[in-house]
Amino acid sequence: MLKQYKEIKDKHKDDVLFFRLGDFYEMFGPDALFASKVLNITLTARNKGTENEIPMCGFLTMQLRAILQN
Repeated sequence: MLKQYKEIKDKHKDDVLFFRLGDFYEMFGPDALFASKVLNITLTARNKGTENEIPMCGFLTMQLRAILQN
């Protein structure tokens, strides 16, 4: 999954990538750091507490309109 995210992100380096995972939009790395502040959503991490920690944040797809209006 992160491989696919990276492939897409490499083609859209200047955009925040809302990556759909089931019922959620997820953001990773620098996108997560930026989006969590701008959209006021919780920042967490994959592999938290390890040397492979990757910042991440996300929200339910049905919340998209409300999140973007904030």
